[in-house]
Amino acid sequence: MLQFQYIEFLFGLAILLPLVGLFLFVLRWKKRKQQQLGDIRLVAQLTSNYSHKKYRLKIVAIIVCIGLLILSAANLRKPLSPKGSATKGIDVMIMLDVSKSMLSEDEKPTRLDKAKQLIYQLTDQLQGNRVGLIVFAGQAYLQMPLTADAAATKMFVSNANTDVVNLQGTVISEALTLCNNSLEIQEKKYKSAILITDGEDHDEKAIETAKTLADAGVVLHTIGVASVEGTPIIEAGTNDYKRDISGQTVITKLNAELLQQLAKTTGGTYHTLNNTNEVSTQLINTLNEMETKPIDNNGYVDYQSYYTIFLAIAVILLLVETFVSETKLQFS
Repeated sequence: MLQFQYIEFLFGLAILLPLVGLFLFVLRWKKRKQQQLGDIRLVAQLTSNYSHKKYRLKIVAIIVCIGLLILSAANLRKPLSPKGSATKGIDVMIMLDVSKSMLSEDEKPTRLDKAKQLIYQLTDQLQGNRVGLIVFAGQAYLQMPLTADAAATKMFVSNANTDVVNLQGTVISEALTLCNNSLEIQEKKYKSAILITDGEDHDEKAIETAKTLADAGVVLHTIGVASVEGTPIIEAGTNDYKRDISGQTVITKLNAELLQQLAKTTGGTYHTLNNTNEVSTQLINTLNEMETKPIDNNGYVDYQSYYTIFLAIAVILLLVETFVSETKLQFS
């Protein structure tokens, strides 16, 4: 069913009535002024090059353009999935590393930004499934419970940054434990998890926790977002490199071996985030092979918006109004 997202903007259409009234008033005023100038035939000769029809066309184009812009702002849209409908899908919990090392620029623009780009792409392709988000550093927090609302997922991902977790570090085991607790435990299937990190974890519990995930039927896919060579970490506010207690510059680099072991423990896959398009395609293909279950959509998964149609017509009318002259065409 078509609907407007911002119904309150439609009240702006009321402004068209006084504009139409003003237009009619100006037409009558111009006609009276012409009559007051003197002989009607002489005035007609003096203004023979002026086109009343083009003038009316330009004013009508402006009024219609304003109406179309208001309709565009109200955003006419159609839900791709009806509210409360059931689809077939799986539960996917995404764990995003937001430690300070994710601000390193060996991946452009930063490791964290590149990880977010991947999640945006995955979200678009995971519609019909339920997605949750965990952010972690020295601690892990459930940023968003499982939901089929793609717009909500993108909003929470965009708000994720290194300041949402006060305790620094990269304790992957906490994220894995929270992931396991946040997924349904009734059946040992229909569940997957995606861990996106540079893997700089010295927590010995990570592999052990991954085994717990495997026992619960969770397939873990790991994604390394960092270079093997590594890069120094710039301390916020100082523009200087982070140093250890001995004064040596701290180098943060990809711990691919740990991430590979975690994925292997649960029967998942490991990917290095060199190309977001390739990794998202590979992950989606793997997830699509999993057995699915009925999923109730408590809200609309996504919408098809039509505001661009109104906007395009308004721009065309505005161009017409700009280039159409009020003078008549002269033929020699």
